[in-house]
Parts: sequence; C-alpha cells; structure tokens
Amino acid sequence: MTDERTPSTTSATRAKGHEVVSNTKLTADVHRLVVVAPLVAAVRQPGQFVIVRLGPGAERIPLTIAESDSAQGTIVLVIQAVGKSTSDLVALAPGDRIQDVVGPLGRPSDLVTEGTAVCVAGGVGAAVIFPIARRLTELGAEVITVVGARTSEGVLFAAEFASFAELVVCTDDGSAGRAGVVTDALSDLLATRSVDVVYAAGPVSMMGAVAAATQRLGVRTIVSLNPIMVDGTGMCGGCRVTVDGEMRFACVDGPEFDAHGVDFDELSDRLSTYGQAERVAASHVCRGMA
Repeated sequence: MTDERTPSTTSATRAKGHEVVSNTKLTADVHRLVVVAPLVAAVRQPGQFVIVRLGPGAERIPLTIAESDSAQGTIVLVIQAVGKSTSDLVALAPGDRIQDVVGPLGRPSDLVTEGTAVCVAGGVGAAVIFPIARRLTELGAEVITVVGARTSEGVLFAAEFASFAELVVCTDDGSAGRAGVVTDALSDLLATRSVDVVYAAGPVSMMGAVAAATQRLGVRTIVSLNPIMVDGTGMCGGCRVTVDGEMRFACVDGPEFDAHGVDFDELSDRLSTYGQAERVAASHVCRGMA
C-alpha cells in the first residue's frame, strides 16, 4: 500500500529547515519520509537516531534513521502516526520542511562479524532492525530476520529483508506468513538452529517476551529501547531506564541495551506517563512550520 504525497501549497515556510523529498504511505498510519540532512547522512551508523522538531513550539520526536544516502545527503525516517506530533509529520508533502533534525544521536549498534544473528522486529520496529540486519550481513554474519505485525498490511520492509537475509514473516491473524507472534517463530529458531545473538526492536511487551525466551537459553540479546525522550543529551532525564539495577539514559547510553538486564515493567509504565496529554493534543493536529 503506497501513496505518494503531492507538493503542498500550504506550508508556511520553505526557506529554511530540512526539506522533505518524498512521503510514501506504507500502511494506514505509517509513512516513509526521505528528508534532506547531509551532515547526518554522511556519518550515521546502524542503531543511531535523530530528534526532529517540525517548527517553533513543536514537540521533539526521536526517530530511527532507517536508511541514508550520503551522495544525495538524505536520510529515511519511518513514522507511525500515533499522536499529534507524529500526525503532523506524516502530513508533510514534498517541498515542506522540518525545522530541526539533530543527530546522529545514540551509540551505534554493537554488531557481530560472524556466527548467526536473529533480528526480530515488531511493527515499526522493522525500521530499527533493517539497517542493523543489513550491516550484519555486510560484516559476514548469517542473518535471519523475523518480522511481525497484526495483519499483512502492517508488515514492513519484507521485500528489503528478503533481498539479503532469510526471512520469517508472522501475523497475528495469519494473513501473511505464519500465524502467531514473533516470539513463537523465535522460539522455533532457538530450538532448531544455533543462534549466537538476537537483536530486537518493537513494542515493549514484545521485547520483554523476546528477552524472556532467550534468557532461558543464555543467548545474548540486544534490544533497542524507545522511552520518552526530550533533549537527546542525557540532561533532561526523561529517557531514563533501569538496566541491571542501575539508572541509564537511552539517548546517550543506548538506545541499545542487554535485554536480560532491562526492567521492562518500569519502561512500560513510564511510556504511559503523558497518555492523557497526548489524547488532548491529538485533537489539534496541524501541518507545516510556524
């Protein structure tokens, strides 16, 4: 399901900021934006992210860099519209601009160069896992990707993953691939294959289930966390998580951590902190820079 946006005539400002080159609708609420950010594109590595701000007074949103093209000076952001700020971003059309794109932030992924790596992605977590899986393949690891969604429409990057790695698709309703959740497919792989490391990104509950499945077998597991984040420098403390009983900041210490040390219950609880405020803000969706 794709839908290219047409150039906008309502964007308030075109003279500054980071231009949106294209906006492709991947699913009902997920869009792929190609954005001009040459300095980021030149140096970013798998696992890193940017923080974007649409315009003055807008919320700062952390987004994974799914792809980049250093020659063109562009990066790819995969955005799911879940609230006001993300809805504003996916409404942008080619020629519109994002005022601030700050990055690359966070520590690059700790990638293996040999052995077998299983990369598990739930929903838009596929955008996080994609650059990791591709780079693992380039470095020499054998890569198996497990991609899950509720329905076939929500499966992201399937063709891209299949172009360089073994792919297992899971959908809750069985409309694509095997019926069931990604942890079922992961458990089967762990029982039948020699797996050296697992990388996972997606909903907190999914990552917690992946961690539980691999911990029983002692398989090293790395998860990319998605806590509330504001400044991206470790100063605000909004992205704090507990790992191995110690407070860490996802923006500077992560976003990737050893899954077996993460307090997923605390992370899930903190993600619901601003639920009511987000519901109120969602009624004021706008577009373009102020």
